[in-house]
Amino acid sequence: MSQDEVPPALETAADAERPRGILTPSDRDFLLGRKTDYTEHSKKQKRNRIRRRVRNAILDFSILYECLEDRDRRTVFDPDDADRDAYTRGITDMLAFLHLGTMGYVTPFKDMLSEGVAKSEQRLAGSDYRMVTVEFNVEPVGRIDVDEVIAKIEADEFERITDEELRAFVRLLSLSGELSPEAAREGIKERVDEFATEIRDSEDRRDRAVEELTN
Repeated sequence: MSQDEVPPALETAADAERPRGILTPSDRDFLLGRKTDYTEHSKKQKRNRIRRRVRNAILDFSILYECLEDRDRRTVFDPDDADRDAYTRGITDMLAFLHLGTMGYVTPFKDMLSEGVAKSEQRLAGSDYRMVTVEFNVEPVGRIDVDEVIAKIEADEFERITDEELRAFVRLLSLSGELSPEAAREGIKERVDEFATEIRDSEDRRDRAVEELTN
């Protein structure tokens, strides 16, 4: 695979000049298929080395969490604007990799996620008394009644549209070809300021109404 053949979403991650992370440049070339002159034995050795490196990287996160200074952590999660989309994609794919990799693991992913969020909240609060509830559920999106969703939209009853209906409806629009992302982007951008103004006005009206009720 050449750099020109890399999917756009992977261009930054697959950059041949990028310094090593968990993967060495050679590891990336192997996984991306850019280097194919491996024997079956050398392929097996390469996969073994990558597995060991990933396992040790996971263990390293315990040290990073406990010992890396806050300013260093903040710097890590402050990428250049040019790399921000790729960085966000990397964080998303990291979570996807962990979720997929821990299927059938001795401790369910949702339990580890909940404990991790709780630990970070306690660190932020500087107290073990900081208690939080973390909800994580995987619910498949089922069938929706398209006519019912459209009726809600026509009646301006957006608050009645469920998250499941919204995700499915947008996906169906995309699949049907009725939704052009580029055209939608331009049309929506033109209305963003107007929408933000309406939200601010509604908040002001709400605050005044509450003030009248409480005085």
